[in-house]
Amino acid sequence: MNKNTIKKFAIEARKKLIDSVTDKAGMLGITEKSCSEPITKGPDFEVYQTVAGTEVTLNKNQCKQRKKLVSQIESRGFEAVVEEVAYTWFNRICAIRFMEVNDYLPNRVRVLSSEKEGKMEPDLVTRAPDVDLNLTAQEKEEIINWKMSGTSEDTDKLYCKLFLKQCHQLHDILPGLFEADSDYMELLFGISYTNKDDVIYMLVNSETGIPENDFNVSALDEEGNPTGQVEIIGWLYQYYNTELKDDTFAKLKKNIKITKERIPAATQLFTPDWIVRYMVENSLGRIWIEHLRAVDPSTDEKAAAERFGWKYYLPEAEQEEAVNVKLAEIRTSYKELKPTDITCIDPCMGSGHILIAMFDVLMDIYESAGYDKREAAFEIVEHNIYGLDIDRRAYQLAYFAVMMKGRQYDRRFFSRGIQPHVYAIAESGHTDKDGKKHKNYDEYALEYFCNGDAKRKAAMETIISELHDAKEYGSILTVTPQDWSALYDRFAEIEEDIHISREAALRELLPLVQVAEALAQRYDVVVTNPPYMGASGMSSKLSNYVKKNYPDSKSDLFAVFIEHCGYMAKKNGYQAMITQQVWMFIAGYERLREKLLSYRVINMLHLGARAFNEIPGEVVQTVSFILNLSYISDYSGTYCKLLTGKSEAEKEKDFFDVKQRFATKQAIFSGIPRTEYIYWVSDALLHAFTHYKKVRDYFTVRNGLTTGDNNRFLRLWFEVQKENIGSKWFPCNKGGTFRRWYGNKDYLIDWENNGFALKNFTDIKTGKLRSTLRNIEFNFLPSVVVGHVASGDLPFRYVEGGFISESAVNSIYPLDNEVSLIYLLGILNSKSCNYISKMLSPTLGVSPEDILNIPIVVRDESIVSSVVKNTLAISKIDWDSFETSWDFQCHPLIQNCHGVDNEKGEEQAYIEDAYTEWEFDCNRRFNQLKANEEELNRIFIDIYGLQGELTPEVEDKDVTVRKADLGRDIRSFISYAVGCMFGRYSLYNEGILYAGGAGRDFGSIVDKIQDCLHAQGKSRFPENEFYPDRDNIIPICDDEYFEDDIVGLFVKFVKTVYGADTLEENLDFIASALGNKGDTSREVIRNYFLKDFYADHLKVYQKRPIYWLFDSGKQNGFKALIYMHRYDADTVGRVRTDYLHRAQKYVETAMQSAQYIIENATSASEKSKATKAVTKYTKQLAEMKIYDEAIAHIANKRIEIDLDDGVKVNYEKFQGVEVAQEGKKALKVDLLANLK
Repeated sequence: MNKNTIKKFAIEARKKLIDSVTDKAGMLGITEKSCSEPITKGPDFEVYQTVAGTEVTLNKNQCKQRKKLVSQIESRGFEAVVEEVAYTWFNRICAIRFMEVNDYLPNRVRVLSSEKEGKMEPDLVTRAPDVDLNLTAQEKEEIINWKMSGTSEDTDKLYCKLFLKQCHQLHDILPGLFEADSDYMELLFGISYTNKDDVIYMLVNSETGIPENDFNVSALDEEGNPTGQVEIIGWLYQYYNTELKDDTFAKLKKNIKITKERIPAATQLFTPDWIVRYMVENSLGRIWIEHLRAVDPSTDEKAAAERFGWKYYLPEAEQEEAVNVKLAEIRTSYKELKPTDITCIDPCMGSGHILIAMFDVLMDIYESAGYDKREAAFEIVEHNIYGLDIDRRAYQLAYFAVMMKGRQYDRRFFSRGIQPHVYAIAESGHTDKDGKKHKNYDEYALEYFCNGDAKRKAAMETIISELHDAKEYGSILTVTPQDWSALYDRFAEIEEDIHISREAALRELLPLVQVAEALAQRYDVVVTNPPYMGASGMSSKLSNYVKKNYPDSKSDLFAVFIEHCGYMAKKNGYQAMITQQVWMFIAGYERLREKLLSYRVINMLHLGARAFNEIPGEVVQTVSFILNLSYISDYSGTYCKLLTGKSEAEKEKDFFDVKQRFATKQAIFSGIPRTEYIYWVSDALLHAFTHYKKVRDYFTVRNGLTTGDNNRFLRLWFEVQKENIGSKWFPCNKGGTFRRWYGNKDYLIDWENNGFALKNFTDIKTGKLRSTLRNIEFNFLPSVVVGHVASGDLPFRYVEGGFISESAVNSIYPLDNEVSLIYLLGILNSKSCNYISKMLSPTLGVSPEDILNIPIVVRDESIVSSVVKNTLAISKIDWDSFETSWDFQCHPLIQNCHGVDNEKGEEQAYIEDAYTEWEFDCNRRFNQLKANEEELNRIFIDIYGLQGELTPEVEDKDVTVRKADLGRDIRSFISYAVGCMFGRYSLYNEGILYAGGAGRDFGSIVDKIQDCLHAQGKSRFPENEFYPDRDNIIPICDDEYFEDDIVGLFVKFVKTVYGADTLEENLDFIASALGNKGDTSREVIRNYFLKDFYADHLKVYQKRPIYWLFDSGKQNGFKALIYMHRYDADTVGRVRTDYLHRAQKYVETAMQSAQYIIENATSASEKSKATKAVTKYTKQLAEMKIYDEAIAHIANKRIEIDLDDGVKVNYEKFQGVEVAQEGKKALKVDLLANLK
């Protein structure tokens, strides 16, 4: 079955049908905006103006149809009616295609295609009017005239007429899908077999259409498997809804709730066939095998299933003797069971996939009981199968699928006058958006039906009351049982009546009674794949109903169905479902799990992610299970763990692997925190859960505060003035990259005056407090923190006192000192804890509740604490080795610089040697931390008894300290050098030298350096030391135009650090590590500064740069760095006059030189090179001219910045400067490089 072709057809067919229906409505004077009144009318006709401006005349019957159409649009809306008409014709076209391919049509004449290969004209057209379609003499004459005409217009009229007559005829055998007479839908119908853009050609075309064998239930592939199945109807239904589903979820993201009309599209999902078979064989099939075992206790369960060909049937797990005795008692209730006694329902039947699987299993059961196939097909439809769905289009297809299944086994099935018990949810009335209630039935028809019978009236009034707004709630409605026989007897009584209200009673009241009965009665088997819809997507009506009636499962509609399907099943009945797996684990479903403990889990498929090929990724993780509505305390269920498979096929293959199966007593779930269904828990771990204290007994887990505006109250630590840290700004825990043990200390929070601003941060309009200052009593206390990780392992870190936690992290604080934070950190970062936490929450994230439920076993505390402290020390050294740590002291390539004296007594060193030593240190730290983690793993695997489930080894990728990286580390060395150029750092001072506040001028910073030198016993006025840039402006040019050119300063820095004798070797090593273009090391370094330095700076500093790049644009006309902490109101002016203007002059001089070469050079290559240079200089000068106008505007403003406002706010002051252009719109110029 080519699903891509099916999908393409279904999506395109929907578009074309909706467009066609909309166009047809327009030709009746009906649009989304209005339904026009007739411009002329008479006793038997009406004239309307079309959207094309023409006029259309409708006869009496057409006027009645249009009036009904308008009524539907006024009641339900234009879009809903158009959608309904489109999908109804889609369903009918697909149904006719299925029937003609399988030769199921009553007159056995193909309607959409021809039996003759290559013939485009359908056989119905060829043979008309000599086809049994109850054609009148006038209709036959019309058909002959149209055929003789031969025009495309008349051919389409002919085909449309024949198609509609075929639909009317099919009403006799399929009244649930086809109408007997013309209705308003036929007004909006148009069809063509000659138009290649029409739905018919798209469907039957042999080259691009759906292969005929996909519909043919008799066709077999090379392996003898059927290629065509009724399930193609299900795929057509799912794919037809694709765009509507996408649009619904797009609306949901905009907080537009899912309406009852869109629930089917939003929740439809075609269940993989093997999972459907598993559910049906292990519920419906199990009932019959239980009957066989009751009749003959020696019956082998597994052998019986194999005889039936039920390959997904799982035999009962081995039980204790006492359990077997109770099972035998329950089994006796099935001893007298007959096939006709079994009732089964799918309350969310969709296109009928599960119903068809039920049909197949029931056929096996009937045949084993001695029935022939024809008799069995009748009995199955008459007695066994029930189905419900909120969606009428799904009902039509499910109805059709069941009828086709009956026809497959019985050629005379259509003539037996039987209709299946499958229904679209009918509602007695609805409440509109204004709260006004509307009735969907005729009160005179109700009065006629009740005919003065008080009991009948009371029953109908109850049904009508309970089914009001039924489409909002669907099958989760609870309906009161009634005397159904008495009601059906009355319907049979009026069937032959001639009363004026008879037709309305049958049309409007009978569906209500049928649906009410299906909802009210109890079934032996309930099997379904319910809709998945979180509470946030529910309409207010549905949400309120669910909260009131299903408080334990209200979070999602699938969970509501788990609960409700238990009510639909009889005592000792079976409930089989596939749902999302979260109900097994998360706290919100704990009470639902407790309820389910009163049932028996017969078996379960834990499917996890990717059980549906249509849903890639990890978002939807599923479980399928079989429950029996009886309780035996020590009953063991069979649980299949199928989490590793990456597709439907892989999971199906894993199903047959017995190694994936667990036999688990359901009673153990009561001993697991929150009654979670952790069926794979080992005896040792279960012992830990039931015998040891939990984290909650020693610690509390608290979520941090929410500021309400992080841009206002949070800063990266390097943005603000250093002196304000500890008075206005305080260290803040806020998530970060994946890192264990220590680190991610990036943020500060405004807690000035004990958080006064945050405590009083209110909404201007409402006056409500915007911030949520939860758990601030724990501020500044030592803790262990962990961020919110969507999936994967959890990284726990130790935080010494002095921090405030933000909502992005959960912080763990001790309740007392019985167990230390250090010991806890060892547990939490161990494989054992990771294993347990994932067990407690196999969903996408671990909650604070999961952490609290981890059992703590205190053993070998001194050893653990010693290893953890060593690990913390290693992790801290690693974190502090990079300048993004506020405890950074000096770059490691300088710390590891150990030179030797030359002949002059000057120290000379190689950066390559420094890197080698740094690499050795990194590897030593990495290997030691890895060894420490493996030691902790060994300790806790032994403590928790997990030797059979875990090994202590740690993969390199999971170690969260950094190894040396030549490219990264040379770039960070350059960044440190730039910091020394600006006075942020100094070669003569550990850590930050200057980061805002008083003393930003050159003289004050030099004084600080000289004080540092003096403290080290050196001269206060050395001649060859490296001092910061005088004016806080360092140009980056494509040539060395300035004395303080950045490349010149960098070369001087390298020379100062490593010595003059090794300068060229060191520059070569640096250039090689950078890998930029250039003929010399200095060119490579210059190109790095021009092209890559600032991008690297933005990345390292998380788009909050402390060095700002004045940049004229893509031509590299002018670039200059400044250090934001040394910025003053005159900085921009100095950038302009002292650097930009001088750069312009340098470029002009260079261009003159190039022009001279062009005029005087004799070498063609020299002239070519000079010509390219002139082109470059011309573009640069044009760029700098515009830039000069923009920078002049800002320079004159003498803008001040406040470091407390952060980079983002201050940076923006220099962007988007408007420059006037004569005759054009003003040009916006950014003075600073974009923060991309």
